[in-house]
Amino acid sequence: MKSIYFVRHGETVWNVENKICGSTDIELTERGHQQAVETGKKILAEGIQADEILYSPLVRAAETARHISEITGIPARVEPRLKEQCFGKWEAAPRDGKEFQKAKGEFCCRYEGGESMLRLAQRIYNLLDEIRDETGDRTYILVAHNGISRVVHSYFYEMTNAEYAAFGVENCAVLRYDFK
Repeated sequence: MKSIYFVRHGETVWNVENKICGSTDIELTERGHQQAVETGKKILAEGIQADEILYSPLVRAAETARHISEITGIPARVEPRLKEQCFGKWEAAPRDGKEFQKAKGEFCCRYEGGESMLRLAQRIYNLLDEIRDETGDRTYILVAHNGISRVVHSYFYEMTNAEYAAFGVENCAVLRYDFK
């Protein structure tokens, strides 16, 4: 059975400050670097076997992937489609702001200069379709962002709009998904 693992990047300053990072290129905190190292050790300890790590070009995901790759020996390469959604005018705004929470329910909305949920889903679903349809049983670890985690989860599981908007994973969480 072909599988992928999803890892959210380590902690950033904007995560600590409860700000929307989106496609803004925000560095990891020292704690974020340590989380990434611990995640690499966890992947080794749990015997997770992967052929390659694909990661977002944003520095917080790239650094997380680098730490995991150095510890596990799994080769890593950038995958531009894993870049976080651009939230336009909402970048750097409070994550729990009422206006943003309402806007997240508008799947066609481009957030005044950003990217709609539908466009985001299109690029992530296309990537997952390509992985699913590859010959052989290659296993990947995808290192990306919370917004990407929602789309990946929705690819494998039915979700209501409310469940989708509320879905999220902790920094450096490791989730497994199996293609059927």
